[in-house]
Amino acid sequence: MSFKEFMRGAMNKPEKGDKVKTFNLKGRVSGYILTKSQKNIPTCGYNYEADVTRLCEEFQKLKDECGYPVSFNTVMMKALVEGLKVAPHLNAHIKYNATSSCGTIILKEHIDVAMPVILDSGETFPLKVRETENKTLKELSEQINHLVETLKNTDVDRVLFDVITQRTVGLLMSGAFVPTVAQTFTGYVGKHKVAKLSGLLEHAPRDGSSLLMNDLNEGSVCFTNWGMLSNGLTGNVTYTPLLYPQVFLMAMGNIRESDYAFRNEKGEVDIATKKTVPITLMFDHRIGGFKDVMPFIEKLDEIFKNPEIIREW
Repeated sequence: MSFKEFMRGAMNKPEKGDKVKTFNLKGRVSGYILTKSQKNIPTCGYNYEADVTRLCEEFQKLKDECGYPVSFNTVMMKALVEGLKVAPHLNAHIKYNATSSCGTIILKEHIDVAMPVILDSGETFPLKVRETENKTLKELSEQINHLVETLKNTDVDRVLFDVITQRTVGLLMSGAFVPTVAQTFTGYVGKHKVAKLSGLLEHAPRDGSSLLMNDLNEGSVCFTNWGMLSNGLTGNVTYTPLLYPQVFLMAMGNIRESDYAFRNEKGEVDIATKKTVPITLMFDHRIGGFKDVMPFIEKLDEIFKNPEIIREW
């Protein structure tokens, strides 16, 4: 082995024939948020299989009768919103100083749900569904559909540039001078520079034809449906990082059918089929602990046991 080969291996440099791709704007934004989250948030998770047999039946009836397009995903988002109403500590942002151990929890007035959306191209973008707390199921469905359609006509790189600019200013104001200089410099110079950066300095149009910065940055809480990635997905999401400075995230997988044994009214053992959906709840343990999550879980259980409530939404 030559010295050059030795040093290449020591520095983990790409070998001949390897393909190298640098982060695009989306990768830089999500990489910054997720790395900061993993470093700064003591996360706790709770996973359970929710019996949604009756909810699915009521959803199908509602879908056939309501007269507007609605998805099961939207129904679950509405369930999330109803749960947050009784567990307001989960709809919050957190600020914490590790040096002084001082922190504040900011209870948000509105429930702004950050929801990842998959485009036809396969790319995923987080959309912020704003002020969901007082919206009906129909209004929520219309708002989500409008955001998705607008995203298709949006110059995403232009909007993400605004997001990165806001993050960089935030770093500077927090006293992080070195990271600010590094992010700004690498945006303009070197192999990690943003392509056509000068052309992105014009702001996105504000006539409603394009999403804006506030439509793509973090909301007050995150809702993600891993089941959208594949209809055949059978595994459970056991961990996913929170989006700093959020303190709560709800993830769900695909609906599954399984047979189970039970005793009928005659006392005889019988077989039936039920539908379940795996749900993962991630929360920042600094908000107080599991006691703050229990009202949320109890509200979801109440909805699953009495799914007729969705007709009042």
